[in-house]
Amino acid sequence: MQKYLYIIMWLGIAQTIGAQRGGESTYDFLNLTNSARVAALGGANVSIPDDDINMAYHNPALLQKEMDGALVLNYVPYMTGINYGYVGFARHFKEVGTFSLGIHNVNYGDFQRTNNEGEDMGIASAAEYSFNMTYARQLSPAFSMGLTVKPVYSKLDVYSSLGIAADFGVHYNLSDKHFSMGLVLKNVGSQISSYDQIQEDMPSDLQIGFTKKLEHAPFRFSLTLQSLLNWDLTYSPYDAENSNNSGFVDNTEDAGFGDKALRHMVVGVEFMPSKSFHVDFGYNYRRRQELGFENRMSTAGLSWGFGFRVYKFLFSYGSARYHLGGASNHFSVSTKLSNFR
Repeated sequence: MQKYLYIIMWLGIAQTIGAQRGGESTYDFLNLTNSARVAALGGANVSIPDDDINMAYHNPALLQKEMDGALVLNYVPYMTGINYGYVGFARHFKEVGTFSLGIHNVNYGDFQRTNNEGEDMGIASAAEYSFNMTYARQLSPAFSMGLTVKPVYSKLDVYSSLGIAADFGVHYNLSDKHFSMGLVLKNVGSQISSYDQIQEDMPSDLQIGFTKKLEHAPFRFSLTLQSLLNWDLTYSPYDAENSNNSGFVDNTEDAGFGDKALRHMVVGVEFMPSKSFHVDFGYNYRRRQELGFENRMSTAGLSWGFGFRVYKFLFSYGSARYHLGGASNHFSVSTKLSNFR
């Protein structure tokens, strides 16, 4: 009964937090997908209970004692010269719980700085960091809870900001029925110091996910509900003031209940013929609606990837199609230091 009280309590907390949309909050890099596997599954997943330290980044309750000594390195050569990644390590202490430390970094590159007259003023750079400290504990064979505290540092040219954020997660796993679910309240916190004396909101989010594996077939299905602090995720890509037709799909006027509901859903499918190999596919409806080009939707919103184990290392790759002009490529390498003893 205690576990349900915790869930209800956290849902109550979520109702008191103002929902934020893209571009209306600071530290939006905290919502970037690091894991190649999760990127391949559509960009969001909080319920897969595998021995994969990457999953603890998306739901701290998925940090398990089996991950003791796990080390992961993620790298994403993003679009327009942006690069980001994550390095993390986990350690389990008997009778205490499991801990993880990680660093999430985004490098926006260097830019030419000029004044109003176009005169060269030197080079500007921009980067952001979060230092993730996670603790999780198994409260029963089926139920676990976790917390991630994330001090944040952001430097954008001559401006800088400090902040603190936290993720609260729960996970319920019925291993005998091959079913699990997770709930995460993400990025709850505040700026400690702002860029220019203007306090901005955090990119808070509530996500709920469900995963079901077929009993007699090597397929596992996941459904993740994201951005649950804000019901209406539609927006117009048109510049009404300047009458600028961007070419992107504008369906805000026709968006009904079904369209608004689907924008919260991310669907993922895994094909797992063995413990050493898996193939992943995902579909993100919101991404397709927001970034699909009106005359040629192409594969916007679709994603895929795979993972395989070689010696004592697990290599994963994920590709997410954002729009007609580009896709993101995600690379992950993980291992356990205990394997080398």
